[in-house]
Amino acid sequence: MMRLLSILLCLAAWCAPALRATPVVSLLTVDAGREVYELEGHTELRIRDDAGRDYCVNWGVFDFNSPNFALRFAAGETDYLCIGFPTDMVVAEYVAMGRNVREQVLALDSIQTERLIALVAENMMPQNRVYRYNYVKDNCALRPLTLIERAIGDTLTFRAPEHFRYGYSGKTQGATPEPATFRSEMSLYHSAYPWYQFGIDLALGSGIDYPITTRERAYSPLYLHDVLAGATVNGRPLVSRESVLVTGTPGGVSQPPTPWPLTPVAVSLYLLAATLAVSVRDLRRRSVSRWFDAPFYFLLFAGGCILTYLIFVSTHEATSPNWLYLWLNPLCIIPVIFEWIKSGKRVVYCYQFCNFAALILLLAGHTWLGQALNTAFLILIACDLIRSFIYIYIYRKESGD
Repeated sequence: MMRLLSILLCLAAWCAPALRATPVVSLLTVDAGREVYELEGHTELRIRDDAGRDYCVNWGVFDFNSPNFALRFAAGETDYLCIGFPTDMVVAEYVAMGRNVREQVLALDSIQTERLIALVAENMMPQNRVYRYNYVKDNCALRPLTLIERAIGDTLTFRAPEHFRYGYSGKTQGATPEPATFRSEMSLYHSAYPWYQFGIDLALGSGIDYPITTRERAYSPLYLHDVLAGATVNGRPLVSRESVLVTGTPGGVSQPPTPWPLTPVAVSLYLLAATLAVSVRDLRRRSVSRWFDAPFYFLLFAGGCILTYLIFVSTHEATSPNWLYLWLNPLCIIPVIFEWIKSGKRVVYCYQFCNFAALILLLAGHTWLGQALNTAFLILIACDLIRSFIYIYIYRKESGD
């Protein structure tokens, strides 16, 4: 009897380490951070492998100090890295930042787990770890999701969550009514930072305005977390359990929201009021206020130069077509220069006539063209329309037409 008991104890001692060392893979979701590129959270893949290692794989590593980073980012040539870090180091970092981290353990069998770990290891190799980042098509959330799908070898069934977390406040909000677009999704996360969304709406054209699927909405780490919570494989839940790895500020830590008087819409309304006041004065005087038009159209010219670069130089797939080019383009420099030249009035008149027609076309056809317009753009376009009409009206009066 004692001999049998000794054999059983030896077998238990031999099997116990193997049981403890069973590989476990989980998805970590980090709530929003202070930087604008952290508003939609962050995703990492945690692996506890059969060698006893516990590390997190991060597909969101980039170097701001790399040569010409800002220029290359605008040109769509931003390279991100896939790097692994010890979990203890990752936890300590997010504890210091006060960012909440949730962990979802994936319900994978041993074959799927080993396959996923092998795919991650292959992705982390020096020749593979650098990839061309795409904000909505290939990022820190979609990279691990794609590897999970490949490891499973079957189709994940996604169910759009009825509610999901987003924004600086951490409040639970209702999901966007279908069909969602990339632009509508971004606006949810950026609602407290309208200047950031203003820049996105300026730079990105109709390529982000088509209806997207539930999986495409998972480009956002925060949405990916909630959609995986209800995801299934052949009717079996993908996530076996969830816990909070780091207890931080609910909803994330972010900068204070932009006060309404300083938002793009408010600033645009101030400009509209000034435009109306100047235009009424011009009508009474029958003279165009060049001191107003020069800086106004110079700003439009600057925006046109930016769009020219993004549309014709950048490799970002969503920057072209951008129908805002009917409004913002390098030709906006014409009033800045030729309004000061007596013989250039005819040139400005021709420009303003074409400009007025282009703006009407943009306002009337942007829905048909498939590009949603920021509310502030509508107000600014109205300012341009008013100034264009004033110049045409006064010029024709002066010419006796």
